[in-house]
Amino acid sequence: MQTTIFKIMTEEQWRQFDADGSFAGAPVDLADGYIHFSYSDQLAETAMRHFGGMAGLRIVAVDTIMLGTALKAEPSRGGALFPHLYASLPREAVRWVSPLVWREDGTPDWQPPAGAKDG
Repeated sequence: MQTTIFKIMTEEQWRQFDADGSFAGAPVDLADGYIHFSYSDQLAETAMRHFGGMAGLRIVAVDTIMLGTALKAEPSRGGALFPHLYASLPREAVRWVSPLVWREDGTPDWQPPAGAKDG
């Protein structure tokens, strides 16, 4: 089991989350009743499909161990399992945050901060 999952947030969502210490979700999360995350191998596709070309995005790496049983792997597009959190995300579960930028070919690019661990 992967111990790091990823959430893409707008700059405004990240700042509010960082200030509040908890994140209840983006509008799509609130509508669906859980917070959407991606595993590392799903992150690029999620970024392109749902955030393509948007500026001011952040990749938030989250420690799954800290989320407990509220985190579920459930089928989504094409039957692939995606992590869904049925609780608010605590700030303490964040391992690292990185800006997401777009390459000229339209693919996303991000770099974990130096010394970041992906468990």
